[in-house]
Amino acid sequence: MITATTQERQQQKNTAQYSHKYALQRELKNKTAKVGVIGLGYVGLPTACHYASKGYTVTGFDVSETKVESLNSGINYINDVDNDGLRDLINQKRFTATTDMKQLGDMNVLLICVPTPVNKLKEPDISYVRDVGNIVAEHANEGTMVILESTTYPGTTEEYICTPLTDRGYVIGENLFVAYSPERIDPGNKSFNLSNTPKVIGGMTETCTDLACKFIGSTAHRVKGVRVAELSKIFENTFRWINMALVNEMTVLCNELEIDIWETINAASSKPYGFMKFTPGIGVGGHCIPVDPYYLLYKAKEHGHRTKMIELAGDINDGMVHYSYNRILELLAANDKLMKHSHIVVLGATYKSDIGDLRESPVVRLLERLQNKVRNLTVIEPYAKGIRINEQVLQVEKYDAAILQKADLVVIGTPHNCFDWKSVHDHASLIFDSKNVMEENGLLSDKVIKL
Repeated sequence: MITATTQERQQQKNTAQYSHKYALQRELKNKTAKVGVIGLGYVGLPTACHYASKGYTVTGFDVSETKVESLNSGINYINDVDNDGLRDLINQKRFTATTDMKQLGDMNVLLICVPTPVNKLKEPDISYVRDVGNIVAEHANEGTMVILESTTYPGTTEEYICTPLTDRGYVIGENLFVAYSPERIDPGNKSFNLSNTPKVIGGMTETCTDLACKFIGSTAHRVKGVRVAELSKIFENTFRWINMALVNEMTVLCNELEIDIWETINAASSKPYGFMKFTPGIGVGGHCIPVDPYYLLYKAKEHGHRTKMIELAGDINDGMVHYSYNRILELLAANDKLMKHSHIVVLGATYKSDIGDLRESPVVRLLERLQNKVRNLTVIEPYAKGIRINEQVLQVEKYDAAILQKADLVVIGTPHNCFDWKSVHDHASLIFDSKNVMEENGLLSDKVIKL
């Protein structure tokens, strides 16, 4: 019986590797590669539209039939996605959505954009990535490139994406390619988007990195391996988390010292070097900043290390809701009002101005504290229809000056640009301004109390 020599087997192996590599390179160059985006939320849908607009044929995968039906009908649910642009992509057959995971096998490039939240104990919930990793391994074919974009701790790509694939016989870097490229999407940001924001890329092998960089294009920022890429995203957001904690701690101190924190910040930021401006607030919200540091904390504990600064920053940032609640109590008491007899109006409840995202919003946590403690609680939020608080849905109101006139206190939670701050100032009897918008609009007076 004739058997292949070691040299011949290596040659066959190299031939197969190059065959898959060059086939994918050719498809990427010609834009004939079929792109699948798994998860059609705040990251996945803009990502799918971005690559469809670059000329690729994109299929969006999601478990939600409601989302899929909505998108295929041209109905958008993400603020950062242009409605007309989405409909054009659908009409041109550049984009379609499906719940059929079997179609993953038809894709040449798979982008995984599923949530990576934390549970009530602030421990990472990696179940979405784990489940998708298994599904991809079940349906992917040779020559496919898989890129994980979900924010996570170092080692996730290897454990939850590569392991299921290698268990099925794939050889990463030879007949299937895997990389990690963390999402960098800032909801509501009009200046930076997927077209002009650098994107970090680290592959499991050099070949994987090469192919991923070719797919991402001119915004690609290459690093050595997936773990550097994974850690870079968590480090970015942990940096902000810690600096937000510093300015929040200074806010509490300035209140005790009777010093204006906002004037202090502006004075410090007049320095043209060595200082980065952060501003305080009721807390820190969103799908990234209040979540990602705990992924790093978890990984550090796994290796027997404590990340003391991250833990302390979490305590400070989480404590701002309690601090704001106490400030409201003090303001009402100073005006001879009891909370249980008061009507409080909150302007804006999303985690960020001019978007409809309520995830991890500190204003929502403040509302949880206020609910059932006041005679009447009104929320004016133009970007949401209702807010779930303590297992109940609190209906929101449209802006009406008459509502403000009846209120004992107006709390500026999230300063949406659509609010008429002159009207707010003129009709409210007492204002708790958590974001200093009144002074910024030249409306500072005795009735305005800053955070």
